Amino acid sequence: MIGNMFGSVFFIFNRLVEITFLIPIIGIMSYFVHGYLKANMLTPAYILVLFIVSVIAAFWCLDTLIRFSNTKRSAIFVAFVDLLFFGAFIAGVYELRFIATQDCSHWDGASTSVWVSLGPFGEYGQSIHNDYHLHVNKTCAMLKTTFAMGIMEVIFFSWTAFWALWLHSRDREVIVREKTVRRRSHSSRRGHSSSGHHRHRSSSRSRRSGYV
Repeated sequence: MIGNMFGSVFFIFNRLVEITFLIPIIGIMSYFVHGYLKANMLTPAYILVLFIVSVIAAFWCLDTLIRFSNTKRSAIFVAFVDLLFFGAFIAGVYELRFIATQDCSHWDGASTSVWVSLGPFGEYGQSIHNDYHLHVNKTCAMLKTTFAMGIMEVIFFSWTAFWALWLHSRDREVIVREKTVRRRSHSSRRGHSSSGHHRHRSSSRSRRSGYV
């Protein structure tokens, strides 16, 4: 019982941490997606993958928290889905890996191949003189922030998958223990009933033999 409570507390805590870090990822990536939509351009994979995964993950986290009783009953399925998000965030971080080595305090975006793919935030924005391309260091910092938070989400989802498996194993132990207690109780009642019935038959025979 204590182990189950222990696992539940850590699972809920990790879920809240996941949501806390998913909110800024969604906000930052929404900023970029809005910029591409406004420019009528395709959003690159290194932004789109992390954005879509984060939005779906946020709904999943909220659902498993709100319906926590169902989460505990379906812990093995929850662990499986969390491992899927674990892999999805690895894919999102991998797509954004180019930003890891960049110096955002003096980022010379024009000297990198990413400058073209940044669209309204890069080469295209410079050609049409919009406001997005003027904040090159800000763009770099925002991408690096989501990259770091994406790595953290990889770790967090591996942890919640572990705690979901923990809850599953504890629930199985409780079920097995209850079945064992129920079986022993049933066997004890049967033994007691058989013993009483045997004594009753013995006393009946004694009374009959006395009359004879």
